Amino acid sequence: MRLPDKAQSRPIAIGLLLLVLALGYLLGLHWWWTAPMASMGAQIEQLRDQDLRLRMTIAQKPEIEKRLAQVREREAANPGFLSEASVELAQADLTQRIESQIAQVSPDHSACTIVQRTPTPWAGAAERYPRVVVQVRLLCGMNEFAALLHAFESGRPELFVDNLNILSQHTFVAQNDTTDTSQPLNISFDLYGYLRPGSGKP
Repeated sequence: MRLPDKAQSRPIAIGLLLLVLALGYLLGLHWWWTAPMASMGAQIEQLRDQDLRLRMTIAQKPEIEKRLAQVREREAANPGFLSEASVELAQADLTQRIESQIAQVSPDHSACTIVQRTPTPWAGAAERYPRVVVQVRLLCGMNEFAALLHAFESGRPELFVDNLNILSQHTFVAQNDTTDTSQPLNISFDLYGYLRPGSGKP
């Protein structure tokens, strides 16, 4: 077997040396130094982007505060909210509104009367504004109740009716099979509205 001459062995030695250096770089330098440094560089670039966004947001702070103040002023002046400072006061006001509206649709309370009105804590999902609820039960004629609903839902502050139940107490007259409409309806519902932003604490 003939050994390679000096001219041939030199390129082979250089190639082997380069291969050893490449393997040494991959095994010793790349995974322990180059890759962590590249990852650190990416993290630094990401932090710089976050810092830039934060600086831009801070620069917009006066404008954001100005707009927030405008929104709060509009909400404070919104007649759709209940004006009381707490849920308890707002429930008392709702109770008075119920009595006042019934007195308007039935001045002598002969066609519409209150059986029960109960301030009730709101037990549903959390909402943006505090909800004020009063459970109401009436004995009321249909025409009077329709006028009462219209007064609630078209006035200010904005009030809403939920969980409406109407039970008829009518009896039938056997002679002509007609309904005796003199009996009032047994009506129950929840009347609710919303407090202004920032209100609701006792």
